[in-house]
Amino acid sequence: MFKGRHFDRSVILLCVRWYLAYNLSFRNLEEMMAERGISVDHATVHRWVVRYSPELLERFNRCKRPVSRKWHLDETYIKVRGRWMYLYRAINSDGDTVEFWFSERRNLTAAKRFLSKALKRYGRPERIVIDGSQTNHEAIVSCDVADWLRDRSRTKLTPIRIRQCAYLNNRIEQDHRAIKRRVRPMLGFKSMVSARVILGGIEMVHMMRKGQAKYACNSNLSLAEQFERLAA
Repeated sequence: MFKGRHFDRSVILLCVRWYLAYNLSFRNLEEMMAERGISVDHATVHRWVVRYSPELLERFNRCKRPVSRKWHLDETYIKVRGRWMYLYRAINSDGDTVEFWFSERRNLTAAKRFLSKALKRYGRPERIVIDGSQTNHEAIVSCDVADWLRDRSRTKLTPIRIRQCAYLNNRIEQDHRAIKRRVRPMLGFKSMVSARVILGGIEMVHMMRKGQAKYACNSNLSLAEQFERLAA
């Protein structure tokens, strides 16, 4: 994973973890490394984050615990190049992150793509709670029908129950805050590509803190220890 790198893996992992987990800029990390006698440019730290966040997330997903079958779904706003874009997110009734998807648009196509990704990875939920969004309602119905048509087991699939209630969806509204708290000091992303990659890393750290990895179920591993496990 770190073969051929000029810097030691511990330095790279430290910078990536600190950037994703805490309200630090790339220049902050450049200064912090200089105080430790390590000369690294802030642009290099940015390249590390963009290079390693997707791979760490992929490894995390392979050892992620299954999620329960009662979901809450919503989207939140993220600014890219001065424009608002949309981070679709779903959590289960226990507060664990189910899935997320970053989209340039907020429409039926984006909602269906997000739901299809979640259904493919975790299977059909019993119930999905949403706010008053008619678009999300249509997306759930459409994906549910498509899933039923693809089923060849000849068993009768129970339709996904949809509950539209803003009050009941406060759970995911609160969960958005952990992501927005980290994104807010960044003052917006410069590109869609870097936004998607970095948001994936921030979501991964959020799931780590919730203890969603299988290896974290019965142990109190720190973020540093979890990063070490993924990079091993």
